[in-house]
Amino acid sequence: MLVKDIMNRDVVTVSPFATLRDALSLMKRHNIKSLVVEQQDPHDAWGLITYTNILKTIVAENGDIDLINVYDVCAKPAIGVGESLDVRHVASLMTDSTVKRVLVLDDNKLLGLVTMDDIVGTVLDMIE
Repeated sequence: MLVKDIMNRDVVTVSPFATLRDALSLMKRHNIKSLVVEQQDPHDAWGLITYTNILKTIVAENGDIDLINVYDVCAKPAIGVGESLDVRHVASLMTDSTVKRVLVLDDNKLLGLVTMDDIVGTVLDMIE
């Protein structure tokens, strides 16, 4: 099975200059746990921000969600894979890198997102 078979193509993005409050609001509105951080130009790297990044910043570091921007806490560059890669290789990459989400890119163009939940769900479907 390939990445293109399981990836989520409906990716929600956020500006790197948005506040953490804006990011949390987007996550809540779309019922998701992460957002892709937009590029500032076509040759820039994509980023990724998760609810865990935000919670660590506002709880552990007493951060203000209205004063801190997404670019202050996002992971950039985010790990990206191609859509023709076998899901087994992505699973291995994710476990070795201890990440739960990877971007699907084609020539630095965002195509989608694959999460560990997507992979586990696919494996469970194959078992049944």
